[in-house]
Amino acid sequence: MTELRTLKVALLGCGNVGAQVARILIDDAENLAPRTGAHLQLTGIAVRNLDTKRDVELPRELFTTDAETLVKDADLVIELMGGIEPARTLILAAIRNGASVVTGNKALLAADGPALYEEADKAGVELSYEAAVAGAIPILRPIRDSLSGDRITRVLGIVNGTTNFILDQMDSTGAQFADALAEAQRLGYAEADPTADVEGHDAAAKAAILASLSFHTRFDLEHVYCEGITRVSAADIAAAKEAGFVIKLLAIAEKIGNGDGSEGVSVRVHPTLLPREHPLAAVRGAFNAVFIEAENAGELMFYGQGAGGTPTASAVLGDLVSAARRIVLGGPGRIESTTGHVPALPIDAATTSYYIGLDVADQPGVLAKIAQLFAEHGVSIEIMRQTIHRDADSNVESAELRIVTHRASEAALAATVEAVKGLDVINSVTSVLRVEGA
Repeated sequence: MTELRTLKVALLGCGNVGAQVARILIDDAENLAPRTGAHLQLTGIAVRNLDTKRDVELPRELFTTDAETLVKDADLVIELMGGIEPARTLILAAIRNGASVVTGNKALLAADGPALYEEADKAGVELSYEAAVAGAIPILRPIRDSLSGDRITRVLGIVNGTTNFILDQMDSTGAQFADALAEAQRLGYAEADPTADVEGHDAAAKAAILASLSFHTRFDLEHVYCEGITRVSAADIAAAKEAGFVIKLLAIAEKIGNGDGSEGVSVRVHPTLLPREHPLAAVRGAFNAVFIEAENAGELMFYGQGAGGTPTASAVLGDLVSAARRIVLGGPGRIESTTGHVPALPIDAATTSYYIGLDVADQPGVLAKIAQLFAEHGVSIEIMRQTIHRDADSNVESAELRIVTHRASEAALAATVEAVKGLDVINSVTSVLRVEGA
Protein backbone atom coordinates (compact mmCIF):
# COMPACT_ATOMS: atom_id res chain seq x y z
CA MET A 1 0.00 0.00 0.00
CA THR A 2 1.35 3.43 -1.00
CA GLU A 3 2.45 5.62 1.89
CA LEU A 4 0.30 8.74 2.08
CA ARG A 5 2.07 12.06 2.16
CA THR A 6 1.45 14.60 4.92
CA LEU A 7 0.10 18.08 4.26
CA LYS A 8 0.57 20.74 6.91
CA VAL A 9 -2.54 22.73 7.81
CA ALA A 10 -2.42 26.10 9.57
CA LEU A 11 -5.59 27.44 11.20
CA LEU A 12 -6.02 31.18 11.72
CA GLY A 13 -8.71 31.90 14.31
CA CYS A 14 -10.41 29.70 16.87
CA GLY A 15 -13.90 31.06 17.40
CA ASN A 16 -17.03 28.94 17.14
CA VAL A 17 -16.25 27.76 13.61
CA GLY A 18 -12.47 27.52 14.00
CA ALA A 19 -12.73 25.41 17.13
CA GLN A 20 -15.03 22.93 15.37
CA VAL A 21 -12.72 22.78 12.34
CA ALA A 22 -9.78 21.97 14.63
CA ARG A 23 -11.81 19.30 16.44
CA ILE A 24 -12.80 17.60 13.18
CA LEU A 25 -9.26 17.68 11.82
CA ILE A 26 -8.01 15.95 14.98
CA ASP A 27 -10.89 13.54 15.67
CA ASP A 28 -11.61 12.52 12.07
CA ALA A 29 -8.03 12.39 10.80
CA GLU A 30 -8.26 8.68 9.87
CA ASN A 31 -11.48 9.20 7.88
CA LEU A 32 -10.23 12.30 6.08
CA ALA A 33 -6.96 10.74 4.88
CA PRO A 34 -8.40 8.28 2.31
CA ARG A 35 -10.79 10.95 0.97
CA THR A 36 -7.94 13.39 0.58
CA GLY A 37 -5.11 11.09 -0.45
CA ALA A 38 -2.94 12.64 2.27
CA HIS A 39 -2.69 12.99 6.02
CA LEU A 40 -3.91 16.45 7.06
CA GLN A 41 -1.74 17.52 9.98
CA LEU A 42 -2.96 20.49 11.99
CA THR A 43 0.36 22.17 12.81
CA GLY A 44 -0.94 25.18 14.70
CA ILE A 45 -3.81 27.50 15.57
CA ALA A 46 -3.12 31.25 15.53
CA VAL A 47 -5.12 33.26 18.09
CA ARG A 48 -4.91 36.70 19.61
CA ASN A 49 -5.11 35.52 23.22
CA LEU A 50 -3.76 32.16 24.38
CA ASP A 51 -5.79 32.27 27.60
CA THR A 52 -9.24 32.73 26.06
CA LYS A 53 -11.64 30.04 27.28
CA ARG A 54 -13.01 27.90 24.45
CA ASP A 55 -15.93 25.49 24.31
CA VAL A 56 -13.89 22.77 22.58
CA GLU A 57 -10.97 21.09 24.34
CA LEU A 58 -7.94 21.29 22.04
CA PRO A 59 -4.22 20.52 22.68
CA ARG A 60 -2.73 23.66 24.19
CA GLU A 61 0.58 23.15 22.36
CA LEU A 62 -1.19 23.87 19.05
CA PHE A 63 -1.95 27.46 19.99
CA THR A 64 0.30 30.36 19.01
CA THR A 65 0.09 34.11 18.62
CA ASP A 66 2.67 34.04 15.80
CA ALA A 67 0.42 33.74 12.76
CA GLU A 68 3.11 34.92 10.32
CA THR A 69 5.50 32.07 11.15
CA LEU A 70 2.68 29.52 11.16
CA VAL A 71 1.60 30.51 7.65
CA LYS A 72 5.13 30.31 6.20
CA ASP A 73 5.42 26.56 6.85
CA ALA A 74 1.94 25.48 5.71
CA ASP A 75 0.67 23.65 2.64
CA LEU A 76 -2.90 24.67 3.41
CA VAL A 77 -4.13 27.68 5.38
CA ILE A 78 -7.62 28.05 6.86
CA GLU A 79 -8.52 31.68 7.63
CA LEU A 80 -11.41 32.12 10.06
CA MET A 81 -10.31 35.30 11.83
CA GLY A 82 -12.80 37.58 10.09
CA GLY A 83 -12.33 41.27 9.38
CA ILE A 84 -10.07 42.85 6.78
CA GLU A 85 -6.71 42.99 8.57
CA PRO A 86 -4.61 41.08 9.45
CA ALA A 87 -6.61 38.45 7.52
CA ARG A 88 -5.83 40.01 4.12
CA THR A 89 -2.08 40.24 4.78
CA LEU A 90 -1.91 36.66 6.08
CA ILE A 91 -3.89 35.24 3.16
CA LEU A 92 -1.64 37.03 0.66
CA ALA A 93 1.44 35.74 2.49
CA ALA A 94 0.09 32.18 2.37
CA ILE A 95 -0.72 32.41 -1.34
CA ARG A 96 2.70 33.84 -2.20
CA ASN A 97 4.31 31.02 -0.21
CA GLY A 98 2.48 28.51 -2.41
CA ALA A 99 -0.22 27.48 0.08
CA SER A 100 -3.85 27.00 -0.90
CA VAL A 101 -6.27 28.96 1.26
CA VAL A 102 -9.75 28.21 2.61
CA THR A 103 -11.63 31.16 4.08
CA GLY A 104 -15.07 32.06 5.38
CA ASN A 105 -14.36 35.79 5.34
CA LYS A 106 -17.23 37.27 3.31
CA ALA A 107 -16.41 40.85 4.31
CA LEU A 108 -12.86 40.57 2.95
CA LEU A 109 -13.95 38.78 -0.23
CA ALA A 110 -16.66 41.36 -0.94
CA ALA A 111 -14.28 44.25 -0.29
CA ASP A 112 -11.05 42.95 -1.85
CA GLY A 113 -11.83 39.61 -3.49
CA PRO A 114 -10.55 40.47 -7.01
CA ALA A 115 -7.02 41.19 -5.75
CA LEU A 116 -6.94 37.92 -3.79
CA TYR A 117 -8.28 35.89 -6.73
CA GLU A 118 -5.65 37.43 -9.00
CA GLU A 119 -2.85 36.52 -6.59
CA ALA A 120 -4.15 32.95 -6.26
CA ASP A 121 -4.36 32.57 -10.06
CA LYS A 122 -0.82 33.92 -10.42
CA ALA A 123 0.52 31.48 -7.80
CA GLY A 124 -1.45 28.51 -9.16
CA VAL A 125 -3.12 27.77 -5.81
CA GLU A 126 -6.70 27.40 -4.62
CA LEU A 127 -8.65 30.16 -2.89
CA SER A 128 -11.86 28.50 -1.67
CA TYR A 129 -14.68 30.16 0.26
CA GLU A 130 -17.81 27.98 0.41
CA ALA A 131 -18.23 28.87 4.10
CA ALA A 132 -18.48 32.59 3.29
CA VAL A 133 -22.11 32.31 2.13
CA ALA A 134 -24.96 30.42 3.82
CA GLY A 135 -22.93 28.34 6.27
CA ALA A 136 -23.33 24.60 5.69
CA ILE A 137 -25.36 25.00 2.48
CA PRO A 138 -23.31 23.93 -0.55
CA ILE A 139 -24.25 26.81 -2.83
CA LEU A 140 -21.06 28.32 -4.28
CA ARG A 141 -19.71 25.07 -5.70
CA PRO A 142 -23.01 24.23 -7.50
CA ILE A 143 -23.13 27.75 -8.99
CA ARG A 144 -19.48 27.64 -10.04
CA ASP A 145 -19.35 24.01 -11.24
CA SER A 146 -22.75 22.34 -11.66
CA LEU A 147 -24.37 25.35 -13.37
CA SER A 148 -21.30 26.50 -15.30
CA GLY A 149 -22.85 25.27 -18.57
CA ASP A 150 -26.11 27.13 -17.94
CA ARG A 151 -27.11 30.80 -17.78
CA ILE A 152 -28.29 31.94 -14.37
CA THR A 153 -30.82 34.74 -14.66
CA ARG A 154 -31.73 35.37 -11.04
CA VAL A 155 -30.66 34.53 -7.49
CA LEU A 156 -32.79 35.23 -4.40
CA GLY A 157 -31.40 34.31 -1.02
CA ILE A 158 -32.15 34.37 2.67
CA VAL A 159 -28.49 34.48 3.66
CA ASN A 160 -28.58 35.95 7.17
CA GLY A 161 -29.97 33.76 9.94
CA THR A 162 -30.24 36.56 12.51
CA THR A 163 -32.60 38.70 10.44
CA ASN A 164 -34.62 35.69 9.33
CA PHE A 165 -35.11 34.68 12.97
CA ILE A 166 -36.21 38.20 13.92
CA LEU A 167 -38.68 38.54 11.04
CA ASP A 168 -40.00 35.03 11.67
CA GLN A 169 -40.57 35.87 15.35
CA MET A 170 -42.42 39.04 14.37
CA ASP A 171 -44.56 37.07 11.90
CA SER A 172 -45.36 34.09 14.13
CA THR A 173 -45.78 35.83 17.51
CA GLY A 174 -46.67 39.43 16.61
CA ALA A 175 -43.56 40.69 18.46
CA GLN A 176 -42.17 44.16 17.89
CA PHE A 177 -38.72 44.42 16.25
CA ALA A 178 -36.92 45.31 19.50
CA ASP A 179 -38.43 42.33 21.35
CA ALA A 180 -37.61 39.89 18.55
CA LEU A 181 -34.04 41.20 18.44
CA ALA A 182 -33.68 40.78 22.21
CA GLU A 183 -34.87 37.16 21.89
CA ALA A 184 -32.34 36.55 19.09
CA GLN A 185 -29.58 37.91 21.32
CA ARG A 186 -30.72 35.78 24.25
CA LEU A 187 -30.55 32.63 22.11
CA GLY A 188 -27.18 33.53 20.66
CA TYR A 189 -28.44 34.19 17.10
CA ALA A 190 -27.55 37.89 17.29
CA GLU A 191 -24.40 39.63 18.51
CA ALA A 192 -24.40 42.22 21.29
CA ASP A 193 -23.88 44.74 18.46
CA PRO A 194 -26.21 43.41 15.74
CA THR A 195 -25.61 46.26 13.29
CA ALA A 196 -23.94 44.19 10.55
CA ASP A 197 -26.91 41.83 10.51
CA VAL A 198 -29.96 44.06 11.00
CA GLU A 199 -28.67 46.82 8.69
CA GLY A 200 -28.10 44.26 5.93
CA HIS A 201 -24.30 44.63 5.66
CA ASP A 202 -23.61 40.91 6.20
CA ALA A 203 -26.16 39.94 3.56
CA ALA A 204 -24.77 42.56 1.16
CA ALA A 205 -21.28 41.05 1.33
CA LYS A 206 -22.76 37.64 0.53
CA ALA A 207 -24.85 39.11 -2.29
CA ALA A 208 -21.69 40.47 -3.93
CA ILE A 209 -20.09 37.01 -3.82
CA LEU A 210 -23.21 35.29 -5.19
CA ALA A 211 -23.52 37.83 -8.01
CA SER A 212 -19.86 37.51 -8.95
CA LEU A 213 -20.09 33.73 -9.31
CA SER A 214 -23.53 33.69 -10.93
CA PHE A 215 -22.78 36.29 -13.61
CA HIS A 216 -19.02 35.74 -14.08
CA THR A 217 -18.29 39.37 -13.34
CA ARG A 218 -16.58 40.89 -10.32
CA PHE A 219 -19.02 42.74 -8.08
CA ASP A 220 -18.09 44.27 -4.75
CA LEU A 221 -19.91 46.05 -1.94
CA GLU A 222 -20.16 49.37 -3.76
CA HIS A 223 -22.34 47.64 -6.38
CA VAL A 224 -24.86 46.37 -3.82
CA TYR A 225 -27.89 48.43 -2.79
CA CYS A 226 -28.39 47.73 0.92
CA GLU A 227 -31.36 48.31 3.20
CA GLY A 228 -31.82 46.59 6.57
CA ILE A 229 -34.85 45.52 8.60
CA THR A 230 -34.83 48.09 11.43
CA ARG A 231 -37.77 50.01 9.94
CA VAL A 232 -39.97 46.95 9.48
CA SER A 233 -42.77 47.32 12.02
CA ALA A 234 -45.17 44.86 13.58
CA ALA A 235 -47.91 46.70 11.65
CA ASP A 236 -46.08 45.98 8.36
CA ILE A 237 -45.78 42.30 9.29
CA ALA A 238 -49.47 42.10 10.22
CA ALA A 239 -50.62 43.88 7.06
CA ALA A 240 -48.42 41.65 4.90
CA LYS A 241 -49.83 38.59 6.65
CA GLU A 242 -53.41 39.74 6.05
CA ALA A 243 -52.64 40.17 2.35
CA GLY A 244 -51.08 36.68 2.09
CA PHE A 245 -47.42 37.71 2.25
CA VAL A 246 -44.45 37.17 4.56
CA ILE A 247 -41.57 39.66 4.91
CA LYS A 248 -38.00 38.37 4.45
CA LEU A 249 -34.64 40.10 4.09
CA LEU A 250 -33.55 38.98 0.62
CA ALA A 251 -30.26 39.19 -1.20
CA ILE A 252 -31.16 39.50 -4.89
CA ALA A 253 -28.94 39.41 -7.96
CA GLU A 254 -30.69 39.43 -11.32
CA LYS A 255 -29.93 40.08 -14.94
CA ILE A 256 -31.94 42.98 -16.40
CA GLY A 257 -32.25 44.09 -20.02
CA ASN A 258 -31.38 47.72 -20.69
CA GLY A 259 -33.89 48.15 -23.51
CA ASP A 260 -31.17 48.46 -26.17
CA GLY A 261 -30.32 44.77 -26.39
CA SER A 262 -27.63 44.98 -23.72
CA GLU A 263 -27.86 43.54 -20.21
CA GLY A 264 -26.82 44.55 -16.72
CA VAL A 265 -27.05 43.06 -13.25
CA SER A 266 -28.93 44.49 -10.28
CA VAL A 267 -27.53 43.42 -6.90
CA ARG A 268 -29.52 44.44 -3.86
CA VAL A 269 -30.47 43.57 -0.28
CA HIS A 270 -33.72 44.76 1.28
CA PRO A 271 -36.84 43.62 3.15
CA THR A 272 -39.17 41.95 0.67
CA LEU A 273 -42.74 40.69 0.67
CA LEU A 274 -43.08 37.13 -0.62
CA PRO A 275 -46.32 35.25 -1.25
CA ARG A 276 -46.74 32.62 1.45
CA GLU A 277 -46.73 29.87 -1.17
CA HIS A 278 -43.24 30.85 -2.41
CA PRO A 279 -40.58 28.28 -1.37
CA LEU A 280 -38.51 30.93 0.44
CA ALA A 281 -41.52 31.96 2.53
CA ALA A 282 -41.33 28.63 4.37
CA VAL A 283 -37.75 29.21 5.58
CA ARG A 284 -38.17 29.63 9.32
CA GLY A 285 -36.01 30.56 12.29
CA ALA A 286 -32.29 31.06 11.70
CA PHE A 287 -32.18 28.86 8.60
CA ASN A 288 -30.93 30.07 5.21
CA ALA A 289 -31.97 29.25 1.66
CA VAL A 290 -30.93 30.32 -1.84
CA PHE A 291 -33.36 30.17 -4.78
CA ILE A 292 -31.83 30.12 -8.27
CA GLU A 293 -33.46 30.60 -11.65
CA ALA A 294 -31.50 29.37 -14.68
CA GLU A 295 -32.40 29.21 -18.36
CA ASN A 296 -32.09 25.44 -18.69
CA ALA A 297 -32.13 24.04 -15.15
CA GLY A 298 -35.19 26.12 -14.24
CA GLU A 299 -35.83 26.77 -10.55
CA LEU A 300 -33.54 25.34 -7.87
CA MET A 301 -33.49 25.85 -4.11
CA PHE A 302 -30.72 25.12 -1.59
CA TYR A 303 -31.76 25.03 2.08
CA GLY A 304 -30.03 24.42 5.39
CA GLN A 305 -28.33 25.84 8.44
CA GLY A 306 -26.75 29.13 7.51
CA ALA A 307 -24.59 29.64 10.60
CA GLY A 308 -23.20 27.91 13.65
CA GLY A 309 -19.86 26.34 14.42
CA THR A 310 -20.42 22.74 13.33
CA PRO A 311 -22.51 23.41 10.17
CA THR A 312 -20.09 26.05 8.89
CA ALA A 313 -17.12 23.83 9.74
CA SER A 314 -18.64 21.26 7.36
CA ALA A 315 -18.32 23.76 4.48
CA VAL A 316 -14.73 24.60 5.49
CA LEU A 317 -13.73 20.93 5.55
CA GLY A 318 -15.32 20.35 2.14
CA ASP A 319 -13.14 23.08 0.65
CA LEU A 320 -10.08 21.81 2.55
CA VAL A 321 -10.42 18.24 1.26
CA SER A 322 -10.92 19.51 -2.30
CA ALA A 323 -7.85 21.76 -2.12
CA ALA A 324 -5.77 18.99 -0.56
CA ARG A 325 -6.75 16.53 -3.32
CA ARG A 326 -5.63 19.04 -5.92
CA ILE A 327 -2.22 19.23 -4.24
CA VAL A 328 -1.97 15.43 -4.15
CA LEU A 329 -3.07 14.93 -7.76
CA GLY A 330 -1.25 17.96 -9.13
CA GLY A 331 -2.40 20.60 -11.57
CA PRO A 332 -3.13 24.32 -11.30
CA GLY A 333 -5.57 25.86 -8.86
CA ARG A 334 -9.11 26.63 -9.96
CA ILE A 335 -9.19 29.92 -11.85
CA GLU A 336 -11.91 32.38 -10.86
CA SER A 337 -14.61 32.32 -13.52
CA THR A 338 -15.05 36.08 -13.96
CA THR A 339 -14.86 36.03 -17.73
CA GLY A 340 -17.74 38.44 -18.28
CA HIS A 341 -18.04 42.18 -17.98
CA VAL A 342 -21.73 42.70 -17.26
CA PRO A 343 -22.28 46.19 -15.82
CA ALA A 344 -23.75 46.67 -12.37
CA LEU A 345 -27.03 48.56 -12.52
CA PRO A 346 -28.29 51.04 -9.91
CA ILE A 347 -31.38 50.25 -7.85
CA ASP A 348 -33.40 52.59 -10.11
CA ALA A 349 -33.10 50.00 -12.91
CA ALA A 350 -34.85 47.29 -10.89
CA THR A 351 -38.46 46.45 -11.71
CA THR A 352 -40.73 44.84 -9.15
CA SER A 353 -44.04 45.19 -7.36
CA TYR A 354 -44.36 47.38 -4.27
CA TYR A 355 -46.22 47.57 -1.00
CA ILE A 356 -46.92 51.11 0.28
CA GLY A 357 -48.44 52.02 3.64
CA LEU A 358 -50.14 55.43 3.92
CA ASP A 359 -51.74 57.24 6.84
CA VAL A 360 -54.39 59.48 5.26
CA ALA A 361 -57.25 61.77 6.22
CA ASP A 362 -60.62 60.05 6.43
CA GLN A 363 -62.61 62.19 3.99
CA PRO A 364 -64.35 61.78 0.63
CA GLY A 365 -62.21 61.79 -2.51
CA VAL A 366 -58.96 60.61 -0.87
CA LEU A 367 -58.83 57.27 -2.68
CA ALA A 368 -59.55 58.92 -6.02
CA LYS A 369 -56.76 61.48 -5.55
CA ILE A 370 -54.23 58.78 -4.67
CA ALA A 371 -55.30 56.47 -7.51
CA GLN A 372 -55.07 59.34 -10.01
CA LEU A 373 -51.57 60.24 -8.85
CA PHE A 374 -50.39 56.64 -9.19
CA ALA A 375 -51.86 56.48 -12.70
CA GLU A 376 -50.16 59.75 -13.72
CA HIS A 377 -46.78 58.21 -12.81
CA GLY A 378 -47.46 54.96 -14.65
CA VAL A 379 -47.75 52.81 -11.50
CA SER A 380 -50.75 50.49 -11.56
CA ILE A 381 -52.49 49.53 -8.30
CA GLU A 382 -53.29 45.82 -7.86
CA ILE A 383 -54.61 45.79 -4.27
CA MET A 384 -55.83 48.63 -2.03
CA ARG A 385 -57.04 48.00 1.53
CA GLN A 386 -58.35 50.65 3.93
CA THR A 387 -58.67 50.52 7.71
CA ILE A 388 -60.28 53.35 9.73
CA HIS A 389 -58.91 54.19 13.18
CA ARG A 390 -59.68 56.91 15.74
CA ASP A 391 -57.06 58.72 17.83
CA ALA A 392 -57.93 58.19 21.50
CA ASP A 393 -56.71 61.67 22.54
CA SER A 394 -58.02 63.89 19.73
CA ASN A 395 -60.99 61.71 18.71
CA VAL A 396 -60.01 62.43 15.07
CA GLU A 397 -60.49 59.63 12.57
CA SER A 398 -57.88 58.76 9.95
CA ALA A 399 -57.42 55.88 7.55
CA GLU A 400 -54.59 53.44 7.01
CA LEU A 401 -54.17 52.54 3.34
CA ARG A 402 -52.19 49.47 2.26
CA ILE A 403 -51.42 49.40 -1.46
CA VAL A 404 -49.78 46.66 -3.53
CA THR A 405 -48.81 47.69 -7.06
CA HIS A 406 -48.27 45.81 -10.28
CA ARG A 407 -44.65 45.68 -11.48
CA ALA A 408 -43.06 49.09 -11.92
CA SER A 409 -39.57 50.53 -12.11
CA GLU A 410 -37.86 51.71 -8.96
CA ALA A 411 -37.57 55.18 -10.49
CA ALA A 412 -41.30 55.39 -11.24
CA LEU A 413 -42.22 54.19 -7.75
CA ALA A 414 -39.85 56.67 -6.07
CA ALA A 415 -41.35 59.54 -8.07
CA THR A 416 -44.85 58.37 -7.17
CA VAL A 417 -44.09 58.23 -3.45
CA GLU A 418 -42.58 61.73 -3.54
CA ALA A 419 -45.68 63.05 -5.28
CA VAL A 420 -48.00 61.31 -2.81
CA LYS A 421 -46.17 62.95 0.10
CA GLY A 422 -47.18 66.32 -1.34
CA LEU A 423 -50.92 65.63 -1.19
CA ASP A 424 -52.73 67.56 1.54
CA VAL A 425 -54.73 64.44 2.49
CA ILE A 426 -51.58 62.42 3.34
CA ASN A 427 -50.52 62.41 7.00
CA SER A 428 -47.48 60.19 6.38
CA VAL A 429 -46.00 57.43 4.24
CA THR A 430 -45.57 54.70 6.84
CA SER A 431 -43.71 52.14 4.75
CA VAL A 432 -42.45 51.27 1.26
CA LEU A 433 -41.43 47.66 0.70
CA ARG A 434 -40.71 45.65 -2.44
CA VAL A 435 -42.64 42.54 -3.46
CA GLU A 436 -41.14 39.53 -5.24
CA GLY A 437 -42.64 36.31 -6.55
CA ALA A 438 -46.20 37.62 -6.81
